[in-house]
Amino acid sequence: MAAKRLENRIVRYGDLKPCRTAFIDAHTPGSDQKENFTIIGGGVSESPDQHVHIRDTPGFNIGAAGQPPRCRNSLHSHTTAEVFFVLKGRWRFFWGRWGTAGEVVLEEGDIINLPTGIFRGFENIGVDYGMIMAVLGGDDAGGGVTWAPQVIEDARDHGLVLGENGVLYDTGKGEGLPDGVRPMPLLTDDQLEDYPEVPPEGMIRNHVGRYWDLVGLSRGKPAKVIGEDAVLRDRPGFEVELVSRGSEPDELAARDRHSVLMPMRGHWKLRTESAEAVLNPGDTCLIEPGEAHALSPSMSGEASLYRVTATDDPAGPTWRG
Repeated sequence: MAAKRLENRIVRYGDLKPCRTAFIDAHTPGSDQKENFTIIGGGVSESPDQHVHIRDTPGFNIGAAGQPPRCRNSLHSHTTAEVFFVLKGRWRFFWGRWGTAGEVVLEEGDIINLPTGIFRGFENIGVDYGMIMAVLGGDDAGGGVTWAPQVIEDARDHGLVLGENGVLYDTGKGEGLPDGVRPMPLLTDDQLEDYPEVPPEGMIRNHVGRYWDLVGLSRGKPAKVIGEDAVLRDRPGFEVELVSRGSEPDELAARDRHSVLMPMRGHWKLRTESAEAVLNPGDTCLIEPGEAHALSPSMSGEASLYRVTATDDPAGPTWRG
């Protein structure tokens, strides 16, 4: 029984259920093959077709995006944190009003904490299907997504209309806006002035963590990746650590807040007082407050995982410190 309760809080990579109509650019050429996964919490999907694996909201949301080569996610903005680490493949992240203010390429294990209030997009530039795992700030992930005006216009040309209620309607299927619901208005020129163009050096210096650097910092103790005194300084309502072999003792210990375990490399034995399981790359596990547990690599070789833990900080704009 205890083993089943633990397994119910583990979402296996092979069991992830994609949504191919999650966002407004689902029909736009170049973006029409992407898949969205909502793992923990409601996420920010605009489609009623989105499957949610675990509805608990521990102060943040966990999701993922899967895309074939040369498929991109269109320019959008969030009012709370949007953090990605690359599980599989090679990805280009770009930003700015037209996506031309800067770009950075992330390899497997690299992590990026995209600042709030800027337009950003991403593209799989690898040779095979790629996957990035996401952490979104807040129980409601900031209330949704704000799209660059051209994204809404392009989508309309391909049959998708976003209502003011945040719901997508497919005119190709005969769907129309319900009575009393107007189309999502485009941002005005004055409103667009509030979306800054972040220089590449600022983004790369302050918002990107390289995997092998973090592995080096995790010798003997978990590497602080995102937090007030971490490599990427921010207070988004959660903290992120990288745990590798030998980072912490294989002893039962509890935290007073929800945490989520997201293996990157290797296989990890998770023990509680009454059950155990093995976590694999791409799996996601929700640990409850006060639940004593221990982690250790279950076999030789490279082993690492990202751990996300809720904090007292409210979800909101990127903390400038």
